[in-house]
Amino acid sequence: MTDVADRSGDQTRQVDRFDQRRAQLARSALVTLSELGYARTSLREIAQNSEFSHGVLHYYFRDKVELITYCVKQYKTECVTRYDRIAETAKTADELKLAFGAAMAATLCEDAPLHRLWYDLRNQSLFEKVFRADVLAIDETLERMIWRIVSRYAELRGRPLDLAPSTVYALFDGLFQQGLLKHLAGREDAARCLRHSVEQVLERIFTT
Repeated sequence: MTDVADRSGDQTRQVDRFDQRRAQLARSALVTLSELGYARTSLREIAQNSEFSHGVLHYYFRDKVELITYCVKQYKTECVTRYDRIAETAKTADELKLAFGAAMAATLCEDAPLHRLWYDLRNQSLFEKVFRADVLAIDETLERMIWRIVSRYAELRGRPLDLAPSTVYALFDGLFQQGLLKHLAGREDAARCLRHSVEQVLERIFTT
């Protein structure tokens, strides 16, 4: 019985180490991927721009498709945590509105290459079937994230919300993608305009 338990524990530790190594490799690869995008990046090129060899990357990830989807999932999971914290800690509707707008504007400036990579992957999924299941799963996670923010805002305001979660997500995602394009084009007012638009839309999507 002890031998079985020991083997089980060893296997669990091996899985944990494997997952930790994949996460470490993904963080390193994310820099190159976010700079060059999906189409212009190969596993070999990622290896040349990191401290890891091509063989190591290929051991932990079957191909570039698996690596890029893993990278984006990992980053978006961190995003979800950030916005959930806003929903959980805001005490008033105005506090939540301002925090939400500020968070959207901040990540636009700080993480623009990473968001560009996400939209690149989402666009690729329109052409390449191999991406679609993962992209849909990430998209649904982001939709639920936005819905938790908006639902909490509705609760704090004591106002009903008649729109579907998918519609609400499309509104804010569209604003963000538009802001990202302006930011990448060098528009100095991109973040400020996004913050204002997010706050404005959040106020106006509720029925009277």
